[in-house]
Amino acid sequence: MPAGVWGAESSDTADIATKDVPDSLAPHQEAVADPLFRILYKDYRRYRAAGARNAFSVIALTQGFWASTIFRVSHWTIKRCRIPGLRLVVKAACLAFQKIIEILTGICIPGTCNIGPGLYIGHFGGIFIDSDARLGHNCNVAQGVTIGKGGRGELHGVPMLGDRVHIGANAIVLGKITIGNDAVIGPGAVVMNDVPPCGVAVGNPARVIGATGSFEFVNYDTMENDPSRQSGLRNSLAPQEAK
Repeated sequence: MPAGVWGAESSDTADIATKDVPDSLAPHQEAVADPLFRILYKDYRRYRAAGARNAFSVIALTQGFWASTIFRVSHWTIKRCRIPGLRLVVKAACLAFQKIIEILTGICIPGTCNIGPGLYIGHFGGIFIDSDARLGHNCNVAQGVTIGKGGRGELHGVPMLGDRVHIGANAIVLGKITIGNDAVIGPGAVVMNDVPPCGVAVGNPARVIGATGSFEFVNYDTMENDPSRQSGLRNSLAPQEAK
């Protein structure tokens, strides 16, 4: 997939950081209602859109797809199994498969996570996503990423990511924070505060340096006709056109 362009430092940074973050990320709930095969297909198509040559290269050779597939099956099964005794057996089986995938790929995605369709994990190794984390549709997660618990008191919790968020290699996202739609978390960034829609957060501690968004990083089918993406793209271009 294309490397994309990082947001440049600008005098508008303070204004960007104070933009409203979505109050709710409704797409997360759709992941539970969609048929399992449809969600798996959307995950698969992300790899093809990113440049995978054929189905074999995705299904047989891509560790990120293995991990997301086990997660999808586990999540779907746990959500639908209501028989108490059988539920314990199902959860134990899902945990066993999860541990096998962790050993093989170095990717930890518990079945209780809530992740929208279209998850793309470009490279394997050192990836941890907390069991209570929430990610929207068509998100990118690179190698070495941690999405986990953090904060104290009322601020203690896990991140909630919007749609089309790109998280760069070795980034850490912690605490009860919200990452807006189309945001970018740069490589090695340590994020413990909200990031607005289309925001570009870099550094340790991370700060928002621009509003160019993840549009050059996140590729998926029909993205050119996606109303939500088009709306975010217009919003990201507005500050530049006003200059």
